[in-house]
Amino acid sequence: MLKNVDAAQRIPTRSGPPTPDDLDELISRVWKEPGFFLAHPRAIAAIGREATLRGVPPATVTLFGSPFLTWRGIPIIPSDKIPLTGKAGSQKTTVLLLRTGEAKQGVVGLFQPGLQGEQGPGLSVRFMGIDRTAVASYLVSLYCSAAILTEDAIASLENVDVDTYHEYVRAR
Repeated sequence: MLKNVDAAQRIPTRSGPPTPDDLDELISRVWKEPGFFLAHPRAIAAIGREATLRGVPPATVTLFGSPFLTWRGIPIIPSDKIPLTGKAGSQKTTVLLLRTGEAKQGVVGLFQPGLQGEQGPGLSVRFMGIDRTAVASYLVSLYCSAAILTEDAIASLENVDVDTYHEYVRAR
């Protein structure tokens, strides 16, 4: 999905680390019912640091029994599938904001129907045999993809610095 974001929907960070203003800019690009932010876990930590530094720590919400940070009520979902680039100490990544669902003209999942050994949408399980120690082997494959239905269904914040830390002064 990173390479399929429309050029008009790609924005650079203002200063490197992901600021609250950067996240608001993403929301302004995917303003029709945004679903969630998708970010590397280190980017989520950087978002928390920058928001806290500015006095607006992100709220949390519980989804699927786990706490997630939110920005303006939109959950920030971690994914280590969004790559980090650069060397340690100067790594950068991308933060995505998506609207999902066909009815909302967002990002949708695509699955291959009619697979051999299909157990669910795009999920195939095939028996591979039993070895000498009576261990059964199965090949489990998931065939899926995603499609962006309209150019304003996804936006990306690029060159997000995840290695900026701050010294916090303690009150006496």
